[in-house]
Amino acid sequence: MNWYLGVLKRYADFGGRARRKEFWHFALANTLIFVALAVVDVWADLVHRPSGFGFLSGFYSIGVLVPAIAVAVRRLHDTGRSAWWLAIAFIPLAGAFVLLYFYVQDSSPGGNRYGPNPKGVIREPTVTLQAPWN
Repeated sequence: MNWYLGVLKRYADFGGRARRKEFWHFALANTLIFVALAVVDVWADLVHRPSGFGFLSGFYSIGVLVPAIAVAVRRLHDTGRSAWWLAIAFIPLAGAFVLLYFYVQDSSPGGNRYGPNPKGVIREPTVTLQAPWN
């Protein structure tokens, strides 16, 4: 829950980087809350029949739209990509798969033009040689 609240606190922060953990915890919590509100919408008969949109789930979706875009932008930054890659989502089906591929990729090692690695770990290969008698 801390990852979810952390994203909401940085709701309009489009700079910097977001780890996979931050992005996916927010996505999971966001989905669970949306589904719970959609169930309440159906149960309380708050669904607009012609459109199929629920009152509570609709307002929730509008409320978390900016934080969701912000964390997606920071996640793309973490992989070394520009926020303009979000525009690929307008290509039906293929765009979603490309973004999914970017979202599951590991952070670019070290710092990049968007800031330092949020993991705080610089991945440099280390080689240790040991004598066979040790």
